[in-house]
Amino acid sequence: MNMNREILRIALPNIVSNITVPLMGIVSTAIAGHWGDDSAAAIGALAIGVSIFNFIYWNCSFVRMGTSGLTAQAFGAGRFGECANMLARALAAAGAMGLLMVALQYPVGELALWAMHGGEMTRDYFYARIWAVPAGILLFGFNGWYTGMQNAVFPMCTAITVNVVHTLCSLWFAFGMDLGIVGIAYASVVAQWTGVALASVLLVAKYRPVLRLIDWSQVLDLRPLKTYFSINRDIILRTFCIVAVYTFFTGSSARLGNQELLAVNALLLELFTLFSYMNDGFAYAAEALTGRFIGARDGGALRRCLKGCLAWGTLISALFVVIYIIWWRDLVGLFVSSTAANAEALVATAGEYIVWIIIIPIASAMPFIMDGIMVGATETRVMRNSMFFATAAYFGIYYALHPLIGNNALWLAFTLYMFLRGVLQYFMTRRLSAILAKATDRA
Repeated sequence: MNMNREILRIALPNIVSNITVPLMGIVSTAIAGHWGDDSAAAIGALAIGVSIFNFIYWNCSFVRMGTSGLTAQAFGAGRFGECANMLARALAAAGAMGLLMVALQYPVGELALWAMHGGEMTRDYFYARIWAVPAGILLFGFNGWYTGMQNAVFPMCTAITVNVVHTLCSLWFAFGMDLGIVGIAYASVVAQWTGVALASVLLVAKYRPVLRLIDWSQVLDLRPLKTYFSINRDIILRTFCIVAVYTFFTGSSARLGNQELLAVNALLLELFTLFSYMNDGFAYAAEALTGRFIGARDGGALRRCLKGCLAWGTLISALFVVIYIIWWRDLVGLFVSSTAANAEALVATAGEYIVWIIIIPIASAMPFIMDGIMVGATETRVMRNSMFFATAAYFGIYYALHPLIGNNALWLAFTLYMFLRGVLQYFMTRRLSAILAKATDRA
């Protein structure tokens, strides 16, 4: 088996899928920056709104991650009936979460707007986009299951479709119907439900024989359900920490009382997100292959997989350092209209903090891949505990240094938080020896 070919077979479609996610954010931010006379206000309002939905989506991402690792291990062991049951569990959990969020939209929305200092523009955005949430969570279930089944093409097709629909509808609703960022929210609703429809059609077209294996008595059996929710509990706690970090980042930027600095932090975070989703393509490959080789009890293939995924992640990090050094002005310019009154000020302010975006890929070379390995190996307790330590360090560094270096403290804390995530997981698994042991354990 050519391990690099296997990694790329899963990673490349996932990179295409993942790149469409920040591209959707880039398109949305660019539309906000070109709509109306105050680019900073529109970008800032959108950034707060997107952060609120990131909080919701990331806290529901356990549906994808918990499904992926368990499905991959069942696939590697040839237990296709359990693969089918995992799909049923994932979609049932996703549907319940989606309905709950719609039912609780008012208290959740008002609390989030208060916590994030969101204005009326952000409030309108939230109550328009909330109807996309059930579809977004269902897509987590679909994509986690497809990843576990070693199928990266279907999530790619769905992601491309979602983002093409989102882009076209955003332009139409924002400019053609003059709805501004509310139009971007309605575009998300149309796009996400289109994605669910496509994912369902693809599922029936290819996996109809597997679907016939669903055994509802096994789906609802307490033993696999306990394993599923135990894993998901750890992922929820870990994800809550991630969301707290990102939400605090945007909230702290908003509390600075400087619209330009809020907008710049949002723009630079979009650049980091572009890198993170690129590297996550290899993290998804690590998820799928780690779970598969553990399920198949193939220790040699697992060792080559771990080394290969970490090497690819490091290469992508080095590539983005070069990209950010050379083209950061051009990338920032994509978000801001050159005719806007504050365009030059935004670019100049971005230049003061761009060094952090250049450094972060180096600090983040390991954590994304390590997350994928932990998900595939269902070592969610390690993920959870390492995240607790890294998050505590993030807040400690920020509050200790913010009075001294201001906004730079926020970026320094974020950079070290990313670095600690990967390093801690590496050493908490005894330099990955605990992961390799799972492929030789015949119990």
